[in-house]
Amino acid sequence: MTVPTTGRRERKKAATRQRIADTALRLFLERGYDAVGIRDVASEADVAVTTLFSHFASKEALVFERDDDFEQRLTQAVTDRAQHESLIPALRREIHALVRHCTANGAAPVWRLIDESPALREYEESMRLRHAESLATALVAAPDLRQSTTACRTIARFVIDAYSLAREAVDPQAAVDEIFHMIEAAWNVTCPSASGRQGPDGSRLRA
Repeated sequence: MTVPTTGRRERKKAATRQRIADTALRLFLERGYDAVGIRDVASEADVAVTTLFSHFASKEALVFERDDDFEQRLTQAVTDRAQHESLIPALRREIHALVRHCTANGAAPVWRLIDESPALREYEESMRLRHAESLATALVAAPDLRQSTTACRTIARFVIDAYSLAREAVDPQAAVDEIFHMIEAAWNVTCPSASGRQGPDGSRLRA
């Protein structure tokens, strides 16, 4: 089957979005977050304010331009797992990728920018809560996972917090593994017989 390619219009929109985000971040780092307005970003990126808002819902969102992508990847780690892939390793893989992105060279000034801005800190917290709720919804809906809604919401919060804790660690990647050992133990407590459960067709259910 032929995989459809991204059309010219979609590529152009993606390029415009990236240009706006890159321009905003550069201005924020140069002048300070509070000193830069939406009109400043639009003018520097050579787009209309309405175009900027068609890509980003708020000024804060300009700093977290990968927000939707990360949220989607986390939920897809649940919904798009291979038939026999366990849940926790799939989530750990995505958190590893997220932490690598957020601790890459050049990321430190961005996190200082966020730490120094109450508006950005508040936005990040609301973003993390939204990601946790989206992940919990995916866990509850997964047909092969039969844990309670409370268990799914709890594990989802743990997974999102793992990213924040690991990002601040001396060795972020090692911290992800350490935290996920605990997450896996907590998840297994909610489904102690998961390794032996079978589906209607006789296959082992994932957990």
